[in-house]
Amino acid sequence: MATLPVEVKTTLSESSDIVFETGKYEVCTTTVRTSHSSKPPTRLFIVAPLTEGTYDVLLFCHGFMLANTWYTNLLRHIASHGYIVVAPKFYGCIPISIPAEVKKAAQVTKWLSTGLPLVLPDKVNLDISNLALSGHSRGGKTAFALALGELDKKSHKKKKPLVRDNPNLPKFKALIGIDPVGGSAPSCRPPPRILEYIPRCFNMSVPIAVIGTGYGNQSLCICPPFAPDGVNHSEFFNESKPPACYFLTKDYGHCDMLDDGIANCLSFISKSGKGSKDLMRKSVGGIVVAFLRTYLGGDQKDLDAIVNDPSVAPIILDPVIYV
Repeated sequence: MATLPVEVKTTLSESSDIVFETGKYEVCTTTVRTSHSSKPPTRLFIVAPLTEGTYDVLLFCHGFMLANTWYTNLLRHIASHGYIVVAPKFYGCIPISIPAEVKKAAQVTKWLSTGLPLVLPDKVNLDISNLALSGHSRGGKTAFALALGELDKKSHKKKKPLVRDNPNLPKFKALIGIDPVGGSAPSCRPPPRILEYIPRCFNMSVPIAVIGTGYGNQSLCICPPFAPDGVNHSEFFNESKPPACYFLTKDYGHCDMLDDGIANCLSFISKSGKGSKDLMRKSVGGIVVAFLRTYLGGDQKDLDAIVNDPSVAPIILDPVIYV
């Protein structure tokens, strides 16, 4: 693991400062039910710009026992910078298995090209060729599993190729794990068991960013940690092939990027940071935007500025690593 070399260090640009603030686009939120004429495979929460134009798409997977709408402020921040965010609802009160989540996420991915245009604001279009994937907590694992092509149960019985991309889905151009969690312990990892504890072993060519939390691996009273060591952000980054970025939000907890009301409630069972949740959301959202600009838009100056000078973020990022 290494940081960017000193000779390519950049100074903070005006745009890299702006990624941590609300973007220039006014956005709207829409809930699309399965009864809609576009026939989505599950209920969707969509955040999109209102300004006429064509925008890249981010598919976002929510965490275990969390709702897709509980990330509204974070997703609005990302969309305000010129992205369409689609967040599927995976289950109601009763959780489904992770393979079932992966399958449902894959169905949504296939739906995007034909169904999403039918539910977007007038004169707002999508660029399906610029598609990114993200997820929080267990949704982070779901996102990684989808990018790895973990849809065929027989694939575990076959030797995996060096680099694998699922030919049955549109190609993801970026993958972002927000405090991803692979299970409750290394010995308790529900399928698909994508963590192999071999450095740089993930069989995919997608650029990866992993955003971890400093308190996610800590218990709170009798409540176990939500992101235990051995199955959390550190291992996901360790197994990611370059190019890969790692950002640790040192003084924040596993649920601190959720909307305020939910984050405050969850602070009774999951260790939370004492700092502003709004600054946490701006930091996570800004990192996501900088990474998308790099690998979907070809403009790396914002990501370089954050990597080389993490103090530009509203909260402490330590460490920051780019390989």
